Amino acid sequence: MNTILAMIMAGGKGERLYPLTRDRAKPAVPFGGTHRIIDFTISNCVNSDIRKIYILAQYKSLSLDRHIQRAWNFLSSRIGEFVYIIHAQQRINETWYKGTADAIYQNFYTLQQERPDLVLVLSGDHIYKMDYRPMIEEHLKKKADLTIATYQVPAEQSRHFGVLQIDRSGRVRGFQEKPENPGTIPGRADSILINMGVYVFNTDVLVKRLIENARQPDTEHDFGKDIIPSMLKSDRVFAYSHVKRATGEPAYWKDVGTIEAYYEANFDLLDESSGIDLYERRWPIYTFEKQAPPARIIGFEEHEGTLYGVAADSIISKGCHIRGAHISNSILSPNVSIDRRSTVKGSIVLDNVHIGRNCFVQNAIIDKETVIPDGTEIGCNRERDGRLFTVSESGIVVIARGSTL
Repeated sequence: MNTILAMIMAGGKGERLYPLTRDRAKPAVPFGGTHRIIDFTISNCVNSDIRKIYILAQYKSLSLDRHIQRAWNFLSSRIGEFVYIIHAQQRINETWYKGTADAIYQNFYTLQQERPDLVLVLSGDHIYKMDYRPMIEEHLKKKADLTIATYQVPAEQSRHFGVLQIDRSGRVRGFQEKPENPGTIPGRADSILINMGVYVFNTDVLVKRLIENARQPDTEHDFGKDIIPSMLKSDRVFAYSHVKRATGEPAYWKDVGTIEAYYEANFDLLDESSGIDLYERRWPIYTFEKQAPPARIIGFEEHEGTLYGVAADSIISKGCHIRGAHISNSILSPNVSIDRRSTVKGSIVLDNVHIGRNCFVQNAIIDKETVIPDGTEIGCNRERDGRLFTVSESGIVVIARGSTL
């Protein structure tokens, strides 16, 4: 595995996750109480024995920089292990990254330094667990130039993804970027194979195709829109299905690029049948552990038919202090405090948020350092919430970081 270099794309603006991306890069958005989104992709690499990892960052990367420095400093540079962030440096020209392909093109010097046989190109904003080694084995076995990880989804979701058409050998014969009328899986008119944004490239082929793309005047410098379609004409491109090895059923994978997807993926952690689990010892998801006392829940009482001083079907992180409040189906990040006779339902509350007395919060995402005054209601009146906060299409109320209501 020493001949494999991983390059993680972390440079997108993340506009559909606003205001969570107002002050941070999308891969640095907190997730699941204690983690960041990018922890899943890096943990997949480390658990797959891929320990040479570059992260290509561009926008609002300070939070990401700090997290990588704190959480991923246990890899040993003495034996060639590392996780390094590379910011857009304008080495080749005076432009920022113009697309996913251009991000690697502008960092060719890293390939020259490391000289890997294979390059594993990944996205930093997906939630999934995946052992990359079987995919790499398939890549070598089939003598592929490019192997693309694929995932099966309903055909009506085609406008959100790149869609592949394959033959019986698994070779990719067609590729459509976000089509309205996609080519479906043979014999399954309701399902399609989508591009997960996980690629294994032969390094020499990758370099050639990126140089060719950079010389073209009419291109978006994107893997899905430009590189993959061009490679189908001249190279051996194969698909690899992301499935459970024991059953052959689709494994868990979710692109958390929207508020709805982010919200759903967080709550998948509360569903033991969802396929994503932070408690699996065989495949740990590493992160930075904040120093904080154990969570404390006090003040049990019943008032007007509601039990307070309780938390049910929820994730409660270190340092949380629940004083006679009712918490259900929610995720609390470290150092959240909630005062007496307040209710929090179906919500994600990030670090260092304080919720006062007699509040009612539901279907909300509250970003860090926010103070919710006594008696506040959130998620009860969409028109009022829309005037004060960001409200998604499905009605999720998102309160920006550091808000004082």
